[in-house]
Amino acid sequence: MKTSVALLLTSISTATASWSARSGSAVKPPSFVLAVRGGANEYETKFESVKSDVLEKAFRKIEEVRRKIVDESSTIPDFGAKASSITQSALEEFSRSAPSADDNAAVSAAYARKLEELEANLDAQLEVLYLRQLALLREQALSQYRGASKASDASDYEAMLAADALFLRNAEASTPPNSSWSYEGERTHLQSIMSEFASTTKKLTETQIKSSQQQSTAMQFLQHQQQMIQQLQQQLYGQSSPWNAGVAYRIPDTNFNLQGSYQQGRFNVQMSCVPDEYAPMLGPNGFTNGVGPGNLGLSLNLSI
Repeated sequence: MKTSVALLLTSISTATASWSARSGSAVKPPSFVLAVRGGANEYETKFESVKSDVLEKAFRKIEEVRRKIVDESSTIPDFGAKASSITQSALEEFSRSAPSADDNAAVSAAYARKLEELEANLDAQLEVLYLRQLALLREQALSQYRGASKASDASDYEAMLAADALFLRNAEASTPPNSSWSYEGERTHLQSIMSEFASTTKKLTETQIKSSQQQSTAMQFLQHQQQMIQQLQQQLYGQSSPWNAGVAYRIPDTNFNLQGSYQQGRFNVQMSCVPDEYAPMLGPNGFTNGVGPGNLGLSLNLSI
């Protein structure tokens, strides 16, 4: 490469001197960068071809990871190590397959530029899967928190600490070493969701306790009112009897029904007109012509 560059510079100098002699004027010879520009472009084309081949192989490995995370919604425990391995293998393959720069500044710059483009392409593809993995890890942590918070032997605070520790452990395992990727955004989102859930649960519990207390207060008030009514009844009517009795009598061949009752030391008599639906089935006079089982009903309640 150095001999070719020297011959190229000699040819350029000879052609320049000959042209200057014919024109009779001094001309400044071309610079070294202009002399090797065509060679740098040729190397850049070769570098681009090697980069494309390496990317194609790396994308096949990334597709396997994408299918598991995106299509199956499953997390990869060693995602960080796997992503780092894919990137490192691609960069090493590019270094082996790319032509040598031969200490040429322009060619070395093209080599470094293609190497950076290769790493940036892989980084962009893998970071999308990394963010999707973090979302799945966040849902797993939330599921554990909801389950733990419902247990009677675990407080919301302890459940939040356990869920956050689970997410942190898995997120660190999913982050490649020496990477600029960060899981702090998803972690903050997780903590915000758990805090909101705990606040809602606390408000619901407080509402239920308050409602229970109100119902208990209402029952106590009703019991107190009932006791006052019983005391007033005792003052007005004296000590009430524990006996409750009732009697009913239908006047034969009529629709009149007489009802009498004795409750809490008081008698009550009521007369109603109720058609006898079974009269046609019993005949004109029923089974009897007087007071009997068919005309008399009796009920007895005893409160002790």
